[in-house]
Amino acid sequence: MTYYLIKIFLSAFLIVVISETSKRTTLLGGLLASLPLVSILGLSWLYIDTKNTEKVAQLATSIFWMVLPSLSLFVVLPILLKTKLSFLAGLSISLVIMSICYLLMILILNKVGIRL
Repeated sequence: MTYYLIKIFLSAFLIVVISETSKRTTLLGGLLASLPLVSILGLSWLYIDTKNTEKVAQLATSIFWMVLPSLSLFVVLPILLKTKLSFLAGLSISLVIMSICYLLMILILNKVGIRL
């Protein structure tokens, strides 16, 4: 149980540090948020839990392919917000578009024989 609490605390701590840093400087907040901290933690927790490097390698490959469609959120959201759309509407539309991009990526990967 202590191990799970450590995982939860560390993960939540990173989110708080990023959000508080972003209040002061969006450049540093953006830099911290763009680091693959969640991926590194996920890979680390998986290795610590399983000691299975094959699973870690598979997760790293899946992360690589799934990062690409996630970038659509960071392209679409600022465009929508600059049109004076509300934050919640812009975020919602961006999330829908990102979800479609994920689906398209999975379909494309399956079509070319890449199975995640």
